Amino acid sequence: MNDQLCPLEKPVILHAKKLRKVFQEPAKVQIINDLDLTVRRGDSIAIMGRSGEGKSTLLQILGTLESPCAGSLEIDGELISKFNKSRIRNQKLGFIFQSFHLLEDYTALENVLIPARIARANISSKENAYKRACDLLNHVGLEDRLHFNTKLLSGGEKQRVAIARALCNDPDVILADEPSGNLDKQTSRYIHQLLLDLSHLQGKTLIIVTHDPELAEMCSLRYNLVDGQLQQCVT
Repeated sequence: MNDQLCPLEKPVILHAKKLRKVFQEPAKVQIINDLDLTVRRGDSIAIMGRSGEGKSTLLQILGTLESPCAGSLEIDGELISKFNKSRIRNQKLGFIFQSFHLLEDYTALENVLIPARIARANISSKENAYKRACDLLNHVGLEDRLHFNTKLLSGGEKQRVAIARALCNDPDVILADEPSGNLDKQTSRYIHQLLLDLSHLQGKTLIIVTHDPELAEMCSLRYNLVDGQLQQCVT
């Protein structure tokens, strides 16, 4: 009998089973094909693949923004259904998009506070939400831009606001779709490191869709999406 104790595995935060997605128009195309994925707390995962392979669609399904045609998705042990996905999305998930999706006539601080205003139950008071938003903007180096309208910010600054916004409600999982796709190389490297450092510092799980092999190499796990299924990259 082996008395040596095995290290405990990190708990599962997201589990997808037999996901399938078919688009009917303009022609029937199966994008996701019986796809399985298990994600553990604290993982950083990169999903790569050719353009049009379905990476963004997969991320939207994992983020409950889009429904699969078949299969199941569990987040933090709770099976996603049409009745609970809005609540789980607001409580458990944070999103970062390539095009930032900020409100240009709102300040950086107001943009970061939007998730807290949508899901007020997650934050005990307006004062706590305000303090957390300020702290997050400080963490991403924008302490002198809190009250700037986001239309006045550079691309890299806008993406830092988007990262702070994604963390505002203290989500378990951050989903990022090409988070540096609109940025120059130097700014991209800064955003990559910032995103992974903040994820590690805050203890968040990170799922990134990217074409950037440099960013993918920084993640703990890497997958290629090929013919609707994920193939793990082994180094």
